Amino acid sequence: MLTLDKVFNAQTVLKSIIRETNVVRAYGIAPDCELYLKPENLQITGSFKVRGSAYKIAMLSDDEKKKGVIACSAGNHAQGVALAATKNGIKSLICLPDTAPISKVEATKGFGAEVCLVEGCYDDAYKKALELRDSEGYTFVHPFDDENVIAGQGTIALEILNDLDNIDAIVVPVGGGGLISGIAYTAKQIRPSVKVYGVQVAGAPSMYNSVRDGEIKCLSSVSTIADGIAVKQPGENTFRCVSEYVDDIALVTDDEVASAILALIEKQKMIAEGAGATAVAAVMSGKFDLKGKRVVAVVSGGNIDVTSLSRVIDRGLLNSGRSTSLLIELIDKPGQLKEISSIIADCGGNVTGVHYEKGNTESVNGCFLRIEMETRDFEHVNLITRTLRDEGFKLV
Repeated sequence: MLTLDKVFNAQTVLKSIIRETNVVRAYGIAPDCELYLKPENLQITGSFKVRGSAYKIAMLSDDEKKKGVIACSAGNHAQGVALAATKNGIKSLICLPDTAPISKVEATKGFGAEVCLVEGCYDDAYKKALELRDSEGYTFVHPFDDENVIAGQGTIALEILNDLDNIDAIVVPVGGGGLISGIAYTAKQIRPSVKVYGVQVAGAPSMYNSVRDGEIKCLSSVSTIADGIAVKQPGENTFRCVSEYVDDIALVTDDEVASAILALIEKQKMIAEGAGATAVAAVMSGKFDLKGKRVVAVVSGGNIDVTSLSRVIDRGLLNSGRSTSLLIELIDKPGQLKEISSIIADCGGNVTGVHYEKGNTESVNGCFLRIEMETRDFEHVNLITRTLRDEGFKLV
């Protein structure tokens, strides 16, 4: 049974392992509410996962510790298990999907674990880990569906409630449900008035579908930039906790997540992975009624691959109107580029790329000019396109 005493015990046990991440006020991200961030991306291992895995491992018997532990993960849980096992002098074997970012694989090895890459997604790695558990006698450390793991994640709520008074809501990313189960259970026991909201991505809505239908649902596939919460099926314990203690769950798109990652970088100088930014994405896009409320969004992790971060930033710039691309059909004659550049400059845009393309135009002497620009927002883009049209240019 999950109890409040267990969560408080976890807080004591974890003091020598984890970092207490103080909430920080966020400005310029969600002007309609008083937003605070719980920056678990600054946690040791870069994710909240170390809390649950470290408490689970601390509670093992001496015999279980001798045999070692095994886990499966998209990356963050792997690092938490590896660090906790190494600190306790225990062997750890981690099964990861072969799609896991290289940075997470290498970090897991760096914390002292052996790594077994499994073809497929998280659920495929999960099956492999269970096979090895049964054949080798390891203790399996579940990433979310375990009462000790959930209790470890619940320590986040204790820290939030200790840092802030009069909280109206806590917004939490949801994958398998371990994080939100621990936070929701703990928060509701101590301060029942606090609303707890969950956020999943539209490409992996396993808990959302399960709560909506009143029974655990398994997705046939998942597709999202938020790999840390790309889970096909929630756990039995977490489904029960979420159904009982969570007030609402919403879905966000990958584009909304990309915009949130960009906003965190620009406004807070904070790096979040896709899963870690989903709560902020929900607040930014108005998924819950938070106007005038004091809200804490949990930034659950920051372990994003650098190449992925570059792509996400580009996507976020496009989605927010900060960059755009125009295709203009022209008559191929001198002076056209100069005139177009002058119009864009007079409107305050910054040209970052020019590409000349021959194509199937109405005129034999026609061509296409693709212009890439930095802009302020969508209103700025509309100003530039409207001005170009007024000057007689044909935008495709």
